Amino acid sequence: MGEPNEVAFRLTRRHSSVPRARAMLHAALGDWSVGQDALDESELVLSELVTNALRVRVPGDRQVGVRILLLPDERLVRLEVSDAGAGKPQIQHPCEDETGGRGLMLVEALAHRWGVEERVGGIGKTVWAELKAQFVVPAPAPPVEVPAAMVRPGQCVRVWGCWRTALGVRGDLDADGALHVVIELDEGPPLRVRSREPLTVREAGTPAAHEAAEPTPG
Repeated sequence: MGEPNEVAFRLTRRHSSVPRARAMLHAALGDWSVGQDALDESELVLSELVTNALRVRVPGDRQVGVRILLLPDERLVRLEVSDAGAGKPQIQHPCEDETGGRGLMLVEALAHRWGVEERVGGIGKTVWAELKAQFVVPAPAPPVEVPAAMVRPGQCVRVWGCWRTALGVRGDLDADGALHVVIELDEGPPLRVRSREPLTVREAGTPAAHEAAEPTPG
């Protein structure tokens, strides 16, 4: 099982803590390339859990603990919100004209599963929820044309009708003092071109579907 990504922080008991928790969630799930639908649902669930924790009657100096985890093998986002209050939250079924009491109904609807646990080594409880996660695969950068002097080792270079990996790049002066670039390739002889010669390059690992037919450098 892969190691989970994790962010943990504590919140003071004030209304501004709810948007702060959402901001931390956005930053974490963005870094982990979680898809927009899972991010939106996680934001709603975390908002409800933090709001409920802030309503618990405990001394004012008791903070709310938040833990956000990505479980990549299970493709889950896990949200944990801890408070120092006793009891176990229950899903309420308010009447249609009541404006509150629907927080855990929302959690129940959006989460893959959720529950309540006693805090290990502390007082109070932890309410947790796990949501299914979809991941965004960043689009690979397309090939670009750059002067030969800007080619970096590790990039792929389009030469002689195919792609070759640049192992090394060095400058070389000819008898007239003109600067050339010598590119050591993973296959075939080194490529020696004028420093301003346009070459088509791409980052290593870019799928071949993004290749474009380019003229062979002279």
